[in-house]
Amino acid sequence: MTLPSPYAVPDLLDRLSALVVARELVVFARIEFSHDATAAGLTLSPMAQLVFGHPRGGTPVLAAAPLAGLELPLRALAWTDADANVWLSYVDPAELQDRYALPDSQAAGLQIIHELCLHAVA
Repeated sequence: MTLPSPYAVPDLLDRLSALVVARELVVFARIEFSHDATAAGLTLSPMAQLVFGHPRGGTPVLAAAPLAGLELPLRALAWTDADANVWLSYVDPAELQDRYALPDSQAAGLQIIHELCLHAVA
């Protein structure tokens, strides 16, 4: 899923991070792709990823479908397109549920990403 954002990439990830922490989730990493590119002498439009979650949500998913570990913890990518528009993208929780054939009870912990991302761009 991709949502338009009125915020610059750093501000957008700050907003998302604050929402994650407020919900008592864990921010595992903030990867600043554009900063890393600059450090390597390369150019990249502003882009960064927030990796977050909580064992209460992820553990049931991993127990049911170990390969879901390729996509967990949850992550959201803030990026800028060629026209300087900022976007927030993440994998639709329903897509993850379908991909790993998870029952609703086990996929429930994935749904929070949609709510958090909608609030981050508001």
